[in-house]
Amino acid sequence: MGDQAAMITAILQSRLARTSFDKNRFQSISETLNMECKAEMVTPLVTNPGHVCVTDANLYFQPLNGYPKPVVQITLQNVRRIYKRRHGLMPLGLEVFCTENDLCSDIYLKFYNYQDRDELYFLIATYIENHVTEHTAESYMLQWQRGHISNYQYLLHLNNLADRSCNDLSQYPVFPWIIADYSSSVLDLTKPETFRDLSKPIGALNKERLDRLLTRYQEMPEPKFMYGSHYSSPGYVLFYLVRVAPEYMLCLQNGKFDHADRMFNSLAETWKNCLDGATDFKELIPEFYENDSSFLVNSLKLDLGKRQGGKMVEDVELPPWASGPDDFLQKSQEALESQYVSEHLHEWIDIIFGCKQKGSEAVAAHNVFHPLTYEGGVDLNSIMDPNEKVALLTQILEFGQTPKQLFTVPHPRRIIPKLKSLSRTSSHSVSITESPVSPNEESFEDLTEESITLAWNNIAKLKLDEQYKIHKEAITGIAVTCNGSSVFTTSQDSTLKMFSKESKTIQRSVSFSNMALSSCLILPGDTTVLSSSWDNHVYFYSIAFGRQQDILMGHDDAVSKICWRDGRLYSASWDSTVKVWHCVPGETLSNKKHRFELLAELEHDVSVNTIDLNAANTILASGTKEGTISVWDVTTATVLHQLPCHSGTVFDAAFSPDSRHLLSTGEDCCFKVIDVQTGMLISSVTTDEPQRCFKWDGNTILSGSQSGELLIWDLLGGKVTERIKGHTGAVMSMWMNEQCNSVITGGEDKQIMFWKLQY
Repeated sequence: MGDQAAMITAILQSRLARTSFDKNRFQSISETLNMECKAEMVTPLVTNPGHVCVTDANLYFQPLNGYPKPVVQITLQNVRRIYKRRHGLMPLGLEVFCTENDLCSDIYLKFYNYQDRDELYFLIATYIENHVTEHTAESYMLQWQRGHISNYQYLLHLNNLADRSCNDLSQYPVFPWIIADYSSSVLDLTKPETFRDLSKPIGALNKERLDRLLTRYQEMPEPKFMYGSHYSSPGYVLFYLVRVAPEYMLCLQNGKFDHADRMFNSLAETWKNCLDGATDFKELIPEFYENDSSFLVNSLKLDLGKRQGGKMVEDVELPPWASGPDDFLQKSQEALESQYVSEHLHEWIDIIFGCKQKGSEAVAAHNVFHPLTYEGGVDLNSIMDPNEKVALLTQILEFGQTPKQLFTVPHPRRIIPKLKSLSRTSSHSVSITESPVSPNEESFEDLTEESITLAWNNIAKLKLDEQYKIHKEAITGIAVTCNGSSVFTTSQDSTLKMFSKESKTIQRSVSFSNMALSSCLILPGDTTVLSSSWDNHVYFYSIAFGRQQDILMGHDDAVSKICWRDGRLYSASWDSTVKVWHCVPGETLSNKKHRFELLAELEHDVSVNTIDLNAANTILASGTKEGTISVWDVTTATVLHQLPCHSGTVFDAAFSPDSRHLLSTGEDCCFKVIDVQTGMLISSVTTDEPQRCFKWDGNTILSGSQSGELLIWDLLGGKVTERIKGHTGAVMSMWMNEQCNSVITGGEDKQIMFWKLQY
């Protein structure tokens, strides 16, 4: 068997070496040839050898036998996605898509060495990177979490990223069984019992069967595995698709269909067998959630045999709740996109593509398959005997392969929109049931949310209203009174200034020491301004009395940033700490000074440069001078997540309005998004220059750049949508009002600029 394969390979290579790509097939005589090599076009169960050619405009494949056509041509301008693939366990595949969401690709190529594959990938990727954003699992995750792509689209993208392809039956895309009810006359998607438990693999859904499998597993010598078959294999794919692709099953089974009673006869029977069968653990394929129901109907009138009861195998028997094949697919799609599945799909992703796929987590989740099914389970290059190598490869390809692992930490859950979204300013929220609004009353909170959404949708229409040079050095902090009439700014020139918007003049200028001030804020009631200083202190300045009211000597090095929430002061410092203070007002009128009680000290390894709190004031994020982002539980003063996000200083960090995500920007010219619940880094966007400060609504970012421009970013698309000319030096600080339609920026050029949205 191995000798025969070697002989065929030798003949093939000899013929390929004697031929080359026919350049007369080029679309244009002006095309420049960039690369030519030998390769095979992969289709299910068949690979077709020929020559690949890539020019400055097109990708060509010319098969030796002229099938399916003399030349396959793909215009590079049309390419939307390109993936490197494992084929036959070797890193030799390349798949090209000209669509964003289609299941099947335009061409799948297998090369004879990885250098050719990588060079072709580089040529195409370099061409398309100017037209298309490269998507990672994390960027798709962010789109899915925020509801920009459906559950179906997300699973499709994860399959693609995990080397699953419609052209490779041993690595066909895998989709979950969703529905567990195949007997009711009506499918009720509001009942949890309608659905399969997505936190368990198929083999663990039936406890009795699982107990038997675990007993065998414990008695088994190494290498141990729980399941003797896989959830996805060529046989299972063709089991489902036999009515539309009979030739593939005949090819796989030596010219015969399977026994009639083992065919895909009924949904209810197949589901029952997956629950009870001793060796049946298969999941579904994407076709169950698409629009083409032909795989459920024997429209080719194939003779698929006669069952034991004498009944011929015809169309697939559907559950009572489906009026026909199209209705079955429609209801399956509705189930996949239902609220229950949206809330639990991340659990199934952990099992198939994530942290429960391998190792101790897989054992705990009862998700252990034969070692040969995992990537890296065997090194084929180390096997010298050709017969042994072919036998092992055949066994692996026919048995099934586990997808490439995409995530190593728990996958974040999807953000399910509630009936009413939280106001970005409320520190605690009440549910609708607790705060009934009479029908004829307009909810103020809803109006605020609407105006905020409108503002962010039009953020590109931000126009410079006024600008004033009010400091002698860079401006580091901006705070504005509730009525918007007074603007307070801090600067590296060591002064706190009060600027009147109405009279356009500086009304106060205060210097607490000769050291730079780093940030400022106004306490509720608009009577007191706090300023943090490089002299290790926080200064309290009374607006009403026009004098310094208090000093908090709380740190051993410069205070870099302060926040105030619910009577508590949070101070970050270069002394490697963030401190939480409770400020107790003076007890008598003659003693207006505060007493400061240290509630918590959050210790870091290096200087802390910035902090932010979530809307509920329960979680604090800190960014250090070495690029680490830490997420802290303020109530227990413990660190929840610590990630080395940036190389160099973290300039700014802020929670999204719903507190699900944390965005940070740093010296390394990157935006990073962290899922707060899991601590997973879910998106990274590279910028041309450092972005010093920003505001965001969870999807769109308004940032101030090192060069002084204001930039508007589509975070999900990973690109700049608008550039607005601003300061002549770095934008050092940014303030935005609650309605998000008014912005003030402070720059290295010593100016403050007032910006207004002009719809």
